[in-house]
Amino acid sequence: MSDAVLGIIGGTGWLGDGIAKAALASGLLSVDHLVLSNRSGEGELAGCGVRITTDNCELVQMSSMIMLSVRPEQFDGLKLDAAGKCVISLMAGVPASRIKAATGASVVVRAMPNAAVEIRRSFTPWFVDGELSVADKAFVQRLFESVGDAAEVPLEDHIDYLSALSGTGPAYPALLAQALTQGAIAQGIPDSIARRAALGVVVGSAPLLAERSAEQLIEALMAYRGVTAAGLQALTDGGFDGLIGSAIQAGATVARKGM
Repeated sequence: MSDAVLGIIGGTGWLGDGIAKAALASGLLSVDHLVLSNRSGEGELAGCGVRITTDNCELVQMSSMIMLSVRPEQFDGLKLDAAGKCVISLMAGVPASRIKAATGASVVVRAMPNAAVEIRRSFTPWFVDGELSVADKAFVQRLFESVGDAAEVPLEDHIDYLSALSGTGPAYPALLAQALTQGAIAQGIPDSIARRAALGVVVGSAPLLAERSAEQLIEALMAYRGVTAAGLQALTDGGFDGLIGSAIQAGATVARKGM
């Protein structure tokens, strides 16, 4: 169990709540090493003994690490004095330099989990601006591993790009499922069966990617030269790779401009 006291501003929101619960469940933190803040001062974890406050300044004073789990447009209104402390930001498009200037933090960790923290299947890239001890780096890694997989990246720009890739969570799979469903319905397939078939492709087949690389699966399926190969070839000929690349770049451009 870590000696760090983690304060999560926005700690009862989607990301903050998921991370807080996972950190407790994994044994990384005890209830007396976790402080949350929100507008009401209330939340589910209060019943477990976790302190929840409406005062962000009080949270900062009580914590050795502060996590910002708020929307980027809310950042300027926080007015935090975190001088000499480590601030972990989950905000897209807010650079570490701006966070340091506004809070006085000596170290800023920018991280980008996604909505899959709820089921502890997020991939979270993170970047450190400043000097973080080996022990504190290990804590950050374990914190994000409590909600899935995590990796430190060498450049801050990588966080901005990955905000538009892994940070989107289920967005692109959801769009694919919707397209598959609507296509089947247009062919006269009953709605309920169309949706189940689409989810079988997007959700049911996904675990295969944990066993084989995407390249191996595509190569094996193309080798059959049958129905699946015809569909894959049509997507390739239609510029599928380029379309996906353009979508990621569009999101990354927004992140790099700042919010």
